[in-house]
Amino acid sequence: MDKEKISAMLTFDKNNKYHRWIRTGIITVLSLIVFVLLWWDISLIVGTAAIPTPWKTWDALVDLFTYGDLVSGYTMWNHIWVSLKRFLLGLLISLLVAVPIGLLLGYSPTLKEFSTPALELLRPIAPIAWAPIFLFAIGYTWGPIMVVFVGIFFPLLTNTIFGVQKIDPHLVDAARTLGASKVQVFFKIMFPCAIPYVMNGVRIGSGIGWMCIVASELYAASGGGIGYFVGLQASLGFWPNVYAGIFVIAILGILTTSLFDYIYKIITKRMGME
Repeated sequence: MDKEKISAMLTFDKNNKYHRWIRTGIITVLSLIVFVLLWWDISLIVGTAAIPTPWKTWDALVDLFTYGDLVSGYTMWNHIWVSLKRFLLGLLISLLVAVPIGLLLGYSPTLKEFSTPALELLRPIAPIAWAPIFLFAIGYTWGPIMVVFVGIFFPLLTNTIFGVQKIDPHLVDAARTLGASKVQVFFKIMFPCAIPYVMNGVRIGSGIGWMCIVASELYAASGGGIGYFVGLQASLGFWPNVYAGIFVIAILGILTTSLFDYIYKIITKRMGME
């Protein structure tokens, strides 16, 4: 193999997807190595039990997945499943409530004008502020779910309204000219065209949803959960377990947001929005 071929192989081509994947992989690995080394150095310099080394955290993580937590009686798999169910239920309720309301408000300027004052009054309130109310009003099972619902609701509602308002009015006029009723325009034009914006709301809201579920479980929860686990371990001073729980939260958040981001890209590509 001559030098020109070797040089061509080693030269980064931004239009080559395999080159981009390799570059992203290398940068990711290097970034994580630097992060672990910094974490290790800080742990050794500070010298407090509240900042365990990465290796102690890793050992705790392996033990939690293998043997479980003796204090709560659950394995890490149990905690993940409980939090994941709460997150998905909160997301589902948000979809069932926010999307229809967003479609209606985007479709009707009068309804949007009427509802805007109340929505703007509620929107700036941090979702976690509702946690004590939901937990004590509807219980420790549904309370965290409703906190997730509130966290995802507003990004989803805002994006749905924006999606309807971005629809080309000429498309609506053409449908009406061909005899389409208001109901047909709503379901055959408004809703399909708003789907990419709905998915963008889900993508944004999912990250907020994970913060909400963990924070609400820190208050109180029944049946376990990642936030419950982290709060319990912190109260007992089992800091490697605490960091193991935080690591699991990060991975779950990355996986769910990446999944919704992937779905969003597929939908926008198929609808010619890229």
